[in-house]
Amino acid sequence: MSAFNLETCARSNILALEPYRCARDDYKDDGTNILLDANENAYGPSLIATAAVSSANTSSGPEIDFVGLHRYPDPHQRELKQLLCDLRNTHYHTDKKITPDNLFVGVGSDEAIDSLMRCFCVPGRDRILVCPPTYGMYSVSAQVNDVGLVKIPLLPAPIFGLDVVNIKQALSSEPNIKLAYLCSPGNPTGAPLAKEDIRQLLEHPTWNGVVIIDEAYVDFSPEGSSLAEWVAEWPNLVVMQTSSKGFGMAGIRLGTVFTSEPIARLLNSMKAPYNVPSPTSALAIYAFSPDGLAVMRGNREKIVAQRERLLRELPKIKGVGRLRGGVESNFLLYELLNKDGQPDNATALAVYERLAENKGVVVRFRGKEHGCLGCLRITVGTEIEVTRFLESLENTLAEVNDHDVVTSNDEEKKEIEANAVIA
Repeated sequence: MSAFNLETCARSNILALEPYRCARDDYKDDGTNILLDANENAYGPSLIATAAVSSANTSSGPEIDFVGLHRYPDPHQRELKQLLCDLRNTHYHTDKKITPDNLFVGVGSDEAIDSLMRCFCVPGRDRILVCPPTYGMYSVSAQVNDVGLVKIPLLPAPIFGLDVVNIKQALSSEPNIKLAYLCSPGNPTGAPLAKEDIRQLLEHPTWNGVVIIDEAYVDFSPEGSSLAEWVAEWPNLVVMQTSSKGFGMAGIRLGTVFTSEPIARLLNSMKAPYNVPSPTSALAIYAFSPDGLAVMRGNREKIVAQRERLLRELPKIKGVGRLRGGVESNFLLYELLNKDGQPDNATALAVYERLAENKGVVVRFRGKEHGCLGCLRITVGTEIEVTRFLESLENTLAEVNDHDVVTSNDEEKKEIEANAVIA
């Protein structure tokens, strides 16, 4: 039985917050009303009318009402939220249904990360728990909000699972931990967290806090992996998702929070009145419609096929070490080896830089993160992009190791490796 109590966990000023209301909360626009309540420009947006109409009436995909851009967007997003519920009500984890009242939508997952911190954490007093290696914005948002950090590293690679014993101990003994931010599948690990491990944290008998699962990459995991609908069972569970990864909509900046109705009410009370722009909403509604889902699933199949190709081909390249982490995302985490066959940050950093500067192929150096010595994180691209990457990597690794590029600066190498242990 969880010790969670929203009334004592959330900040008192947030619990007392009266959300911003506008006239259209009381009088819905049916398309025939004369709207003189919100100080909008009645003549419309600063666009050439023919261009706006032409852009709106495309032959395929969503039709965006550019003429309506002079009106403030829908502050409640019920249609979009219902589509998200339809997608995540899979009944793999519960017979209950989530509804739009369980949702908050905002400007990417980053708004959700920040809003949860502002909702629950008193600046200068409260803390959050993170499990490195993990997504860096949790720590950035904590610093911005003057919220402390407790770090309990994940179990060693390649499992990268939760260290449940030490996390539970920290939640029992460390004062003022309000939130636990957990990434599943992990970034940069690509490894999912075990549902039963998460359950143990939700059931903590003394900790009055919220477990947050960041599922940014869950659409690349097996069917039924998302725990979004599980929020119907747990008042202290939050599941975050994004349209940026599986749906390929990074440019619209849309993030979603699934949680209990009371927490959702607090987040929706805190948000800016019109935080999701109308074009973002229109594009997202299409992306989560049956037609949009069909496109997403087709693209996902292509990405998975190239992910499998990378898993086959990377081990054949001299200088590529072990896969670290899991394969349930649209990226892979691999070690790079020095000429002695050891995972090495200086080698990985040299390859990272030369790939970008000489080959025009940009990956991500992750060697400074806990448990990721000598690692590059490689996003799965198109077939053409993967072909170019594999060729570039093989040539660059041979160049780096054959010419002893990285051993000439031992002091720099030691500094990089020391930072990797600290991070």
